[in-house]
Amino acid sequence: MTSTRNLRWLSAAAYAGMFGFGVVMALLGAILPVIAGRMTIDLAHAGDLFLLMNFAMLASTLVVGPVLDRFGHRWPLLGGSILVALALWLVVQARAFASMQAAIIVLGIGGGALNQSTNTLISDIHGDWKQKTVALNLLGVFFGIGALFIPLCIGSLLQSVGLAGILYLAAGVVLIPAVLASVLVFPQPRHRSGAHVPQLVSLLKQPLIWMLAFLLFFESGNEFIIGGYLTTYLTRYSGIDVAVASYWLAAYWGAMMIARLLIGRTRLYPVRIVQASAVGVAASMLLILFVRHGWAIGAGSVLLGLTIATIFPTVLAEAGSWFSAYSGTVFSILIGVALTGGITLPWVTGRLSQRAGIHTGLNLVILNAAGVWALQTLAGARMRLVPRAH
Repeated sequence: MTSTRNLRWLSAAAYAGMFGFGVVMALLGAILPVIAGRMTIDLAHAGDLFLLMNFAMLASTLVVGPVLDRFGHRWPLLGGSILVALALWLVVQARAFASMQAAIIVLGIGGGALNQSTNTLISDIHGDWKQKTVALNLLGVFFGIGALFIPLCIGSLLQSVGLAGILYLAAGVVLIPAVLASVLVFPQPRHRSGAHVPQLVSLLKQPLIWMLAFLLFFESGNEFIIGGYLTTYLTRYSGIDVAVASYWLAAYWGAMMIARLLIGRTRLYPVRIVQASAVGVAASMLLILFVRHGWAIGAGSVLLGLTIATIFPTVLAEAGSWFSAYSGTVFSILIGVALTGGITLPWVTGRLSQRAGIHTGLNLVILNAAGVWALQTLAGARMRLVPRAH
């Protein structure tokens, strides 16, 4: 196998792994309306499930980053794939809230490994920030395909094959990266002897890393909130039935894929991409929440997907370009802080929605978008002063 051909297959393995992570991210939001009656899950319980999944994902991410730098990409990609498939099987078997919690913990561990390993692999096999931006956004397209898969199948196949059939099909597809990871040749680990403590301390002292990390804290919170609560908002507050709400969620994920495919055509600097996207997210959520007509909900869902799509991969490209020597560890910090936002902000949304209504809870999306814009503005100013760490 030639080097170029191997790189293509490595990209394919990463794409398949990111598909699996998309399934992880969309799963709870898509199936909650279906399983709520079976297990009597209210909004507060839903928030608890998101908390568990994201905490498991955070723990996995913090471990996998340094492992990638020292041991390479193979085992996190392979193991994450197997764990996600196992978790989908456990969800089918769950008949009580406790067993669902166990399945969600496994899902989070596997999802964290897939997210970290695929993003780091794609960043490591591409060159400058422009290549990384395009490649990581393309990787995000496969996240969107995976996220689209479950709600689209629920909308079209739930009556014919049932939820179990849909999840078994997803589990089969999710195992593809495990097969590829077992046979491909991966790049050599950057630091076989482990990262040196002074260098790690130096990384932790970099203000730019923490600006980007807390930017992703708010961004990840928004992605988890929207993916987890949009269908619930549409069915409970706007009176739309489950099938139609699933199609609107699918439109959101579909718009996200389109935006990531088109990002390579823009000549905007990454800072401008993120700033414009943050403004678009706030405007789209305002449209969904305060213009309660069918066209507004549909347009808002599509615009939300288009505008939120490029923030996360573009910020990772910025970090991967500035700190390429320790991409695994830096991505671990960024994704770890991002997942902390994914842990806390959907939980807050669930509790706030239980007390004051889901309409009020989703206003957090607008506040988070403002935080993204402010931190990217500060990080952009910092980048003009800080040399890249190669």
